[in-house]
Amino acid sequence: MGILSWLLVGAIAGWLAGLVMKGRGFGLFGNIVIGIVGAVVGGWLAGALFNIAQPIRGFDLTTIIVAFLGAVVVLYIARLARV
Repeated sequence: MGILSWLLVGAIAGWLAGLVMKGRGFGLFGNIVIGIVGAVVGGWLAGALFNIAQPIRGFDLTTIIVAFLGAVVVLYIARLARV
């Protein structure tokens, strides 16, 4: 994935995860960071749990969904750690 793809996927996934988990986004930079970390976590989980080869492969719907689900997991764990 190119840098532009990482930034776009991160922004979209982070924004969606922020809406689902908190009710609002985290700003552009925060959304990108949450989305990129979520893509890494989601890609690892998709490969480890569901044996999906290359779940993160570019700017497409599958990548956005995997990144979004990973970002939700990251935000959930962060919320648990904060308490």
